[in-house]
Amino acid sequence: MAFEFRLPDIGEGVAEGEVVQWFVQEGGTVAEDAPLVSVLTDKANVEIPSPKSGRVVKIHAAAGEKVKVGGLLVTIEVAESGAPPAPTASAPDAVAAAPHPPPLPTPSVAPGPPPTAEPRGAPSESATGRIVASPYVRRLANERGIDLSRVKGSGPDGRIVEADLVSPGTASPPTSSGPAATEPRPSPTAERAAPRAPAPRAADEDVAERVPIRGIRRVIAEHMVEATHRPAPFTYVEEVDATELVLLRDKIAKHVEKQGTRLSYLPFIVKAVVAGLKAQPRMNATMDDERGELLVRSAYHIGIATAAPDGLLVPVVRHADRKSLGELAREIQDLADRARAGKLTRNELTGSTFTITSLGALGGVLATPILNYPEVGILGVHRISRRPVYRADGSVGPADLMNLSVTLDHRVLDGIVGAQFLAVVKSHLEDPHQSFAELR
Repeated sequence: MAFEFRLPDIGEGVAEGEVVQWFVQEGGTVAEDAPLVSVLTDKANVEIPSPKSGRVVKIHAAAGEKVKVGGLLVTIEVAESGAPPAPTASAPDAVAAAPHPPPLPTPSVAPGPPPTAEPRGAPSESATGRIVASPYVRRLANERGIDLSRVKGSGPDGRIVEADLVSPGTASPPTSSGPAATEPRPSPTAERAAPRAPAPRAADEDVAERVPIRGIRRVIAEHMVEATHRPAPFTYVEEVDATELVLLRDKIAKHVEKQGTRLSYLPFIVKAVVAGLKAQPRMNATMDDERGELLVRSAYHIGIATAAPDGLLVPVVRHADRKSLGELAREIQDLADRARAGKLTRNELTGSTFTITSLGALGGVLATPILNYPEVGILGVHRISRRPVYRADGSVGPADLMNLSVTLDHRVLDGIVGAQFLAVVKSHLEDPHQSFAELR
């Protein structure tokens, strides 16, 4: 029986998703609840499990394609007994048509049709008849072409672990002494199925790599184009004497870090930014270009730009004005850790009213941040470095200095607004005790 699986509604307001990666291939099998496909919505990757067990007949959307909610993703042939049918190794285009990344590296052997993995014992199933394995192990099995129903698990209660997976490409070589035993040749069918790369053009001879711009990277690219074409950005820069901030942070850090949280400078900067936004309310706003309106926000939802493996993400600290320094430190660390692990939800990546971007110790001397449109302001935080300065009394002494750069949308905010905002931020960072007296 053919089962057509369509893109489900995976979040409020989501109308479409981009296929990032398939964990199955046409002609292969998939188990119920095993990872099926990774889909990108806004900036959140959502891993969708298979609703049925069976053989993958047809993948209708290749990696990089966008699919509307309700659009057809894949057709699965479901066996009447509920168990997935054996994989069909005879389909000549199964390898060539597979839109998912290549399998994990295996020892150097010539390619051929993937054989069925040899069973290692009785099927690894629970009392309910379902295979006991984590999503990670299921994914590895799919990538290696292994039928988990024929693998005996060595973990607790028969759970299949990674060590139980014996990929066809990693099986022990035959003991025969003939040339074919050590250097197997691909079958004619496999040779016909292998796609041929087009001949390179003269201008492409020195191209070392072609990198598809898709997934989160494409979302970022589209967002950056919009952020530079719609607003009229300008940047204002101020130097801050962070000597007192460095001393206070060092004193507080040992108390906060006893609770397992690393205390960076970001929680202090968030508090200073909230003070600046309260002084300049129109900076805590977003643009509605369709109606030509500036939407001034009453809540302070601060985005924290975070470098992740797939690209820059902006998790959001909601109601930052209501949180203590310790609470901000814990939340910022948690959001950053889960952003790098790809575990943030769509809600945690949307709804910011102002953004802070910082590279920490690699912050450099100066940068001009690009607005996180439709927001109208973003603060760039740069490296703190110790340099000699002239004091008011004429003496020269060391100070911890850093630059802050604020980029604003000049269509709705004048330069004086940015200067006044940064003056408040500077004041709270140079005398941090005024903002952090309520620590708890």
